[in-house]
Amino acid sequence: MRKLSIATAVMCLSAFSMNLSAQTFTMVDETLPSPENEPAPVHPVPSKRQLMWNETEFYAFFHYGMNTYTNKEWGNGGEDPNTFAPTKVPNPRQWLTAVKAAGMKGGIAVVKHHDGFCLWPTATTTHNVTSSSNANAKQTNIPDSFAVAARDLGMKYGFYVSPWDRNSQYWGDGTSNYTNKVFLPQCVELAKFGDDQFEMWFDGATGGDQGYHGGAWEARSISNATTYYDVPNLRDTVHAISPNCVMWGVGDEARWIGNEQGWAGETNWAMGSGEYGSETGWYWKAGESDAKATSAGWFWHSGESPKSAAELFKIYLETVGRNATLILNFPPDKSGELPATDVKVLQELGTMMANRLGTDLAPQAKLTVSEERANGATRNYAIRNITDQDKDTYWATNDGTTTATITMEWDAVRDLYYVSLMEYIRLGQRVKSFTIETSTDGEHWTKCPATTTTIGYKRIIPLCGTTGSYRPVKARLLRITITDSKACPTLHTVSVY
Repeated sequence: MRKLSIATAVMCLSAFSMNLSAQTFTMVDETLPSPENEPAPVHPVPSKRQLMWNETEFYAFFHYGMNTYTNKEWGNGGEDPNTFAPTKVPNPRQWLTAVKAAGMKGGIAVVKHHDGFCLWPTATTTHNVTSSSNANAKQTNIPDSFAVAARDLGMKYGFYVSPWDRNSQYWGDGTSNYTNKVFLPQCVELAKFGDDQFEMWFDGATGGDQGYHGGAWEARSISNATTYYDVPNLRDTVHAISPNCVMWGVGDEARWIGNEQGWAGETNWAMGSGEYGSETGWYWKAGESDAKATSAGWFWHSGESPKSAAELFKIYLETVGRNATLILNFPPDKSGELPATDVKVLQELGTMMANRLGTDLAPQAKLTVSEERANGATRNYAIRNITDQDKDTYWATNDGTTTATITMEWDAVRDLYYVSLMEYIRLGQRVKSFTIETSTDGEHWTKCPATTTTIGYKRIIPLCGTTGSYRPVKARLLRITITDSKACPTLHTVSVY
């Protein structure tokens, strides 16, 4: 092969440069075609599994296990397996049937708490139901019976499995033995009870208290849960089996709202942390609010009573109604069933939900709006999309328009209690502030006193101003004004009750 000398190569490059400089280049702004004229996403946006999880909205927590029989909240791991002695074969179908009557769409069953006792015949430890001498315990397999019942009832389901294990000799021993030999295999076993699971629940307990630990009876702790439990591998492993299963808490796909009192911030972004999230959070991590529905702890305790339906409805408004999901705890008793008093209040809550949020008046209203986005090739962004009961259609303004007004008008004065707004969060959370006003005549308007900032997946505004009151506002017209948005606002549903 003939080689050019360095001098020849330099001359060739010089000639090429002179030729380029003699030409004229024009910079052209080119926008990729968008035949549907869809708004650009405002990142971050939810994944498919996160969106499906958000749509579950309201579901139950069932704390049941060794603590039910020891009257504790946190066991130490040294409990005799014979202590787990249900007076009947535990009945998850009864649990789920009861909460479905309240309007819940699914449930999470605790199958292993910090004491390490497993409510299924696991291959990872002998500290499980098969080691109890109780005949009902030997017939217990909570993950299996819970999953079967949920599918039969058309409900979503998942499992709580504690990463912290005060029974295991391996936990916190300075090696990876616990994660590789116990925890990850347990999660795989649970994932295999159904590839249709919607959530696996991991708390953030990192130790510090004395535990059994195979007989060592010592205090152990870990410094970093993400590293210790090999969370990236955990997520990938579970998702390979159950692709729509959101990993809560330590799993880092959904966040703890920040309290166990059943409320989220009136301003609540689906990014960031805590009760309020953060507008500038860089990845999607919507909030879940966990709350106790009974007067005692998370597990059942003798003498406890359920909160009233009115109290639970208020919790619903302050969680689901503030861009969070609600996981509401009802603990089974020593029979392995929910107490009759709990079942009764769940029925009352279901009736209250149906009466207060069951009849949407928005489809009966005449709609007007300050702006509608220009149509795409096959889809539109008309205001009528907010009342068509289709979550895949939505109203939007044109690019650059970050404020808008929607007016609803009925043929007569109505008693109005709540307004529910839902953003099309597939394109990100956008609305930063809005107002709601009502009028009987179209000339005199009264502003709703409730705080109106973010919307997100769902926001429910009590028109009387407080979540604890059920008082109507008389109106023939209702006006929603979006006063600030990160980009053109998108709403897929607006309901009025």
